[in-house]
Amino acid sequence: MDVIVIDTPQLGDRSYLVHDGTVGLVIDPQRDTDRVEAAAREAGVTITHVAETHLHNDYLTGGLELAKAHGAKYLVNAADAVQFEREAITDGQAVRVGSLTVKAVATPGHTHTHLSFIVDDGEKQAVFSGGSLLYGSVGRTDLVADADTVGLAHNQYASVRRLVAEAREDAALFPTHGFGSFCSVGPATGAGSSTVGEQLNANHALTDPDEDHFVQELIANLSAYPSYYAHMGARNANGPGPADLAVPESVDPAELTRRLHDGEWVVDLRRRVAFAGNHLKGSVSFEYGRGSNFTTYVGWVLPWDEKLTLVGSHDDVEKAVRDLSRIGIDSPDAAVGTEPQALAPDAAIDSYPRVGWDGLLAGRAEDDTVLDVRRADEFAASHVAGAVNVPVHQLLARMDEVPAGKLWVHCGSGYRAGVAASLLRRAGRDVVHLDARFGDAEAAGVPLD
Repeated sequence: MDVIVIDTPQLGDRSYLVHDGTVGLVIDPQRDTDRVEAAAREAGVTITHVAETHLHNDYLTGGLELAKAHGAKYLVNAADAVQFEREAITDGQAVRVGSLTVKAVATPGHTHTHLSFIVDDGEKQAVFSGGSLLYGSVGRTDLVADADTVGLAHNQYASVRRLVAEAREDAALFPTHGFGSFCSVGPATGAGSSTVGEQLNANHALTDPDEDHFVQELIANLSAYPSYYAHMGARNANGPGPADLAVPESVDPAELTRRLHDGEWVVDLRRRVAFAGNHLKGSVSFEYGRGSNFTTYVGWVLPWDEKLTLVGSHDDVEKAVRDLSRIGIDSPDAAVGTEPQALAPDAAIDSYPRVGWDGLLAGRAEDDTVLDVRRADEFAASHVAGAVNVPVHQLLARMDEVPAGKLWVHCGSGYRAGVAASLLRRAGRDVVHLDARFGDAEAAGVPLD
């Protein structure tokens, strides 16, 4: 048995191709299935089965399209109400994939119908746990409905215990979430690999002997999650279509100018440093780059299902189109280029200051406001003395709550503050982007509460 990891760090998730050297099973594929197909070609295996651990809330699956393309059996829980043909699978059912035995284990908690899969080749064993047992933690339980959150947390406690009881301690563990995904909750370790035995000794869901205490702790650690999640489950149940990954033809200057003038969403992918110094007036900054959480924040911050125009290099636009397709933002337009004035010569150019904590200490006037755009739980833990908190994902809806006057905008690392500063500037506000790590504020002499 060999397991190939297809990593999607932009969303903090992993998909897997597990095979016996001839045929393979794909588990929880992302919508851009070409990556999985490339892995299968390189391994020299045929995809005969595709499986979902659950109907995902944080991305659109490529499972249905992948199964169709390869004539593979699509394993989806029989209890899931889906609008497509699938190979219904139930708790305890075993399926043969070449020389591999794949057993479904019901592990409700992340969702009501969540399954995990134990794969055995007669010598080695691997556990694919989806959003159930993660490295150091478990999947969050509040994505189905508020009224179900506590009950699902109790289910999660029982499910992970059942899963490890059915698997060997030396079994390798392969979760889908837990690598930065908002689908995880609790003390995730950040590890790249683990086993069932390691989790038995280290995972709070398995080491806490008090179920009620575990549930209370889990609920207390739940924080805000992206608003686009509300659209993912239903689309996955209906069966998402294939992703269109083509780079669109560049919007001409006159049309780009019109879109800016009419207040359409023009998203600048350049580095936030470049944006602050020189950008098309009315555009907004969502810096593209590995580790930037670009996809998450575009889907969370901007109004859902409104047309986007991306501005950036061909490479960044190409990657952004792929990333956005994973959450159902399909076929955005683009103006390809990195010089704003060249892309729309008749459009106005804007800028705003960008400073560090020393700039705040030196330049802030008494009536200025420090605007903290981190999540409410981050603000509650520690914040700049006197700061006002409006999380970036709530900023458009709460713009009238932002104090008048100059705004010094910060977050945890500078990325969200760059987004927020651009949104505020678009709304005509006087902003300074505090592009600095919050963890460095106190050492710089900034008083905290």
